[in-house]
Amino acid sequence: MARKKRGIGKIEGFSIHFLSYSDIKNLGTTERIKKILNIVLGNNILIFQGRLRPDEETRLIEDTMAMIGHVSNFKGIELAVVPRNNEKSIFGKAREKIANAISGGDLGAITIIGPATIVKEIKKDPKKIELLLNK
Repeated sequence: MARKKRGIGKIEGFSIHFLSYSDIKNLGTTERIKKILNIVLGNNILIFQGRLRPDEETRLIEDTMAMIGHVSNFKGIELAVVPRNNEKSIFGKAREKIANAISGGDLGAITIIGPATIVKEIKKDPKKIELLLNK
């Protein structure tokens, strides 16, 4: 009996895609959204360093809502941003705010985006993240 080979991070029909901030930092809003959607539409759960700006997050949600009913088997996305641990001094927080303003994003955060057909829910609390998948 032949066995189906699976790659690391790949589980029956979807994979987990890691993206560093450097892969998207030089892209404009439209290109960032397009890159993210291409990854998610390929049945991938995307985890990337940093977070989108609020206007980019809004645009991503608007674009995915417009795609529902027009793209086969697409039911939307689940999105969660896990902020960094903010236990720093006032000087440390100020330095990070300046660095984030220059870079255009919060590099200490982690963003998780997945297709709603795969990701049922993303639960987060200060000590852990739970990624609940559909059966």
